[in-house]
Amino acid sequence: MGFMNKYVKKYWKLFLLSVSFLVVEAVGDLLQPTIMANMVDVGVANSDMDYVLRMGGIMLLVTAFGAIGAVGRNIVSSHTSQRFGADLRSDLFKKVQSLSSHSLNNFDTASLITRLTYDITQVKDFVHRMMRIFVKAPILCIGSIIMAVYLSPPMSLVLAIVVPVIGVLIIFNLKIGYPFFRKVQKAMDKLNGVMREHLGGIRVVKAFNRSEYENKRFKGANNHLASVTKKAMGVMAVFSPSITLTVNLGIVAVLWFGGYSVRAGNMEVGKVIAFINYMTQILHSLMVISRVFNNSVRAKASAHRIEEVFTHENTIENKPGALYTSRGTGLVEFCDVSFSYGDTSEPVLENITFSCLPGETVGIIGSTGSGKSTLVNLIPRFYDVGSGNIKINGVDIKDIQTDNLREKIAIVPQKTLLFTGTILDNIKWGKENATDLEVEQAAQIAEAHSFITSFPKGYQTLLGQGGINLSGGQKQRVSIARALIKKPEILIMDDSTSAVDVTTEGKIREGLKKYASTLTCIIIAQRISSVVTADKIVVLDEGKVVGIGKHGDLIKQCSVYQDIFRSQIGKEAV
Repeated sequence: MGFMNKYVKKYWKLFLLSVSFLVVEAVGDLLQPTIMANMVDVGVANSDMDYVLRMGGIMLLVTAFGAIGAVGRNIVSSHTSQRFGADLRSDLFKKVQSLSSHSLNNFDTASLITRLTYDITQVKDFVHRMMRIFVKAPILCIGSIIMAVYLSPPMSLVLAIVVPVIGVLIIFNLKIGYPFFRKVQKAMDKLNGVMREHLGGIRVVKAFNRSEYENKRFKGANNHLASVTKKAMGVMAVFSPSITLTVNLGIVAVLWFGGYSVRAGNMEVGKVIAFINYMTQILHSLMVISRVFNNSVRAKASAHRIEEVFTHENTIENKPGALYTSRGTGLVEFCDVSFSYGDTSEPVLENITFSCLPGETVGIIGSTGSGKSTLVNLIPRFYDVGSGNIKINGVDIKDIQTDNLREKIAIVPQKTLLFTGTILDNIKWGKENATDLEVEQAAQIAEAHSFITSFPKGYQTLLGQGGINLSGGQKQRVSIARALIKKPEILIMDDSTSAVDVTTEGKIREGLKKYASTLTCIIIAQRISSVVTADKIVVLDEGKVVGIGKHGDLIKQCSVYQDIFRSQIGKEAV
């Protein structure tokens, strides 16, 4: 698990401090049975109360030091494990954010959520147990064995049989349990996926009266998780009783052997009592080790899933020597660009060549599935072109730092996404330090100011998850304002007025004419009325450019454009 090296370097000192406290606690536990044996064999046997009281005082002092060690261990281990968990979660979240769209397609969203929550919790809890009990258990176990051998070498032969048997059981436990817990986490991914889809589409579920179907789907995923978990826990449950039985049989053997030795006068009662105490400590230690190994099986499975994300190769990264370019004119050039979503899949775009001049409004139109959204997603490098290149201000976008490239671009996505918070907060996503005047101006151009001010709290109106308390058209207009306030070099509007009425759309276009006079504006649309006034219209059909020009030229020369016009306007193209 190479990703853990960073955290080992950061927290090893605190880990050793916790282990130091733990050693003090363990030494206290190991000394007590021997002190008690001396009290019985010397003090009680000789009726020497002074010796008993003196040994009792020493025992209290040892217990006090052990208690200090336990408190220190708990404080340090809790602090360290929580900080480790927070750092790991934060780093994994940053890694997910850094992945390209193509890379993210390799992970289900529900699976990523599970990895960020459940899997990290499993690893964090394992680290916590390591500092609290796992290191202590071997120390206590080995120490008890040494002390038991010191008290009675003949009786310690019992340990020579018990300990190896338990070691074999623990190894089998690890090998058999790991595959089961991998299945548990995959089942949890599936359950989270069902929950996420249901909660995200609950209105559709109710509208189509499919609650019963969703209940069955959830029940199926839930029962599958319960089934695989039951199998995993059933396998694990076999080993703990087996270890307990083995050690208890060892204690029975010690009692029989010890009783025989006391009756024969070869051993004192106190030593038998101490030996049994050490056997009990060995039992407890081995049970703890067994439980921790059970947890390590889950933690190992979780760590493997976390490592899959950390080690996943990002398909889009800054190349060595990538440039940081200053603000330019917004010139965009597609040079023989082709693209497909996989190595073996059919090309989505083929040999695309056209340019968007500074200050120009370019409309892109075509039938559903013609590659319009894919085309504009290549500009901010959500995906990389398969062949050819895209240039901004004469520089290949692969030669520009990704963050710098995206600073130049504002996108109004096809699927509007607003965040929980106020309308003001959502618009300021485009420019965090924007003034209230800038926010209002952007909202006015987007035709959002009037409906925002009609709310009792205006721009301070709190939005629910995804802007659920706004209509589709209102959400689109807030999304447009969020992009406009950024004042980019290149504005991309991906079918962003589909839920807006024609009159409002016309007003937005008029506002954009003034606003977009100094930037390049790319408008993707299904409605021909959205692009009819554009300086240039690019017509796509099955991933190929079949026409470029103004409306008047295309209506005469491009058959695909004529078909779109005829189907939407309802009359013959002239």
